[in-house]
Amino acid sequence: MASLRGHALIGQSGGPTAVINQSLVGLVERCVEHRDIAGVYGALNGIQGLMEERLIDLGRESREELEKVALTPAAALGSVRQKPTQESAERILKVFEAHDIRYFFYVGGNDSAETAHLLNEAAIAKGYDVRLFHVPKTIDNDLACCDHTPGYGSAARFVAQAFMGDDQDNRSLGGVKINVVMGRHAGWLTAASRLARRNPDDGPHLIYLPEQTFDRNAFCDSVEEMLHQHGRCLVAVSEGVHDASGNLIAKGTEVDSHGNVQLSGTGALGDYLATLVKTQVTAASRVRADTFGYLKRSFFGVVSEQD
Repeated sequence: MASLRGHALIGQSGGPTAVINQSLVGLVERCVEHRDIAGVYGALNGIQGLMEERLIDLGRESREELEKVALTPAAALGSVRQKPTQESAERILKVFEAHDIRYFFYVGGNDSAETAHLLNEAAIAKGYDVRLFHVPKTIDNDLACCDHTPGYGSAARFVAQAFMGDDQDNRSLGGVKINVVMGRHAGWLTAASRLARRNPDDGPHLIYLPEQTFDRNAFCDSVEEMLHQHGRCLVAVSEGVHDASGNLIAKGTEVDSHGNVQLSGTGALGDYLATLVKTQVTAASRVRADTFGYLKRSFFGVVSEQD
């Protein structure tokens, strides 16, 4: 690949993680050292800030300040959920030209990878020479070609520790406790709850992933069986569980620009399953449900060594 000299730009997109700024700072440090990169900027709120030319000079930040940022969870540059249109892609390329951006790093998940691809296609069509890179990030651990996605390990540790504590709570009070965990299509985070089960009678006693069909009747039968076996039941269920027809068991009505239906910002699934157990499981005298929601994404104190 021929040498290309110009400025680098970094943006962050999608749901943040406990370690997304580690990638940001690592990029800044390497860009500052690179002979072909004259300067490095940050786009505030991803491509939204890029279109509005809300850029900051990251190359001026001290090493001490960068180290503080690296240890801080969530997106330091601000994030966004936005899919570029042809019009917005053209606007972004004009900003690239105005600031001589020749390297663009977009830190994010699947949707961010799609954004980088769309911008790359637009740049090729326009004949603008720029290198676009997708920097992997997602707590879901579901990016193609990635064995371990930065952010997953820390979120998984949160889930495991939360279930360990909740298992003791459930042991003390009894009954049925249902915990809904992030995972639209991938069950890695919910599966991490299994790490809390150190002894045969520890919870979670039942784990449901979006990779499998969720059967309401079988679910109720399994809850009743656990109640008879352990006198209690702790359940881990992914927010994206669906029936045999592929329909989500519960979902919100809000949809983002990438077509993703809101799941984590609502307690609909937990409420639905709790009501189902109350009405269908005769042995269930006490039923509670929690939605872990966004807590696990940027939680202090549980950053994994791998991350």
